[in-house]
Amino acid sequence: MFKKLSTSAVAVGALVAAAAAALSPAPASAVSAPLSSARIAAHFDLAKGQTPENVALAPGGRAYVSFAKGRQIAEVSPGGAVRILATLPEPADAGVHTPALGFPLTVGIVRAHDGTLYFLYATGTADLTGVWRLRPGGQPQRIAALPANGLPNGLALDQSTHTLYAADSALGTIWSVPTTGGTPTAWSTAPELAPTGYLGANGLKIHNGAVWATNLDKGTVLRIPILRDGGAGMIQTRADGMPGIDDIAFTGRGDQFLAALDTPNEVALVQSDGTHSTVLTSGDGLQNPTSIALRGHTVYVLNAGWLTAKDPNLILAHLDR
Repeated sequence: MFKKLSTSAVAVGALVAAAAAALSPAPASAVSAPLSSARIAAHFDLAKGQTPENVALAPGGRAYVSFAKGRQIAEVSPGGAVRILATLPEPADAGVHTPALGFPLTVGIVRAHDGTLYFLYATGTADLTGVWRLRPGGQPQRIAALPANGLPNGLALDQSTHTLYAADSALGTIWSVPTTGGTPTAWSTAPELAPTGYLGANGLKIHNGAVWATNLDKGTVLRIPILRDGGAGMIQTRADGMPGIDDIAFTGRGDQFLAALDTPNEVALVQSDGTHSTVLTSGDGLQNPTSIALRGHTVYVLNAGWLTAKDPNLILAHLDR
């Protein structure tokens, strides 16, 4: 999730960025091992609210993306073509009470084996905020309500237990919800998940029997074991020193992962001991990366352009294992 900017600030930012680009040469690629061959595979339309917030991958090279400001769920083909699958209803008050942001947005998204998409919608209203489901060829349907004063953000799916985990960036909570829907449970309210002024718990992943969460304000990555009874174990800080961290994706080398750093405009490689190094920058086309995913040797990085105010896009890179 991004830093909030007013409309005028975005406009000024865009003019400043354009002037700077005219006066300065484009930065050279900074892609570093173990990544290589970074390229922009798709461009999105900022004017239409196509600000990608999260991504779920599917067989055949397709990617499913939540366009935060457009309130939309879209499919991106391997060739970069965008097809809108659903547009969420706008709240009656236009979402002005959405915590921290003041406008409604679609956020975390995951895909089940049967093709069903689950995603989060934050509106600041009790009738729309929560977990939504979109079956292939169907219509979006809310299956679980979440607190209107919260900001559901990252989403993870444990396929083995049919459980969804949702990070609430405003309330510092991870909720659990069955994929069948129903009443959510506050799975973890550990203080490490809380914000310190803007947004707390953000990106979520399931990895090696635990829920891993980022905290944007604190710049941390947290590990919470899933106990045998399904409850939350003791939280651990596994990495820090990365303010503006949004989403992560594990590389397959133990607990090593890639991290999308939204405000610094970087992707970092984080080792299992918490040390990290920069592997992608704006020189590779990053425009405030919000989410990251991995299929085989291909890394997907979604960029929303919230602060740069230009060229939201999808970047692909090769991971050398």
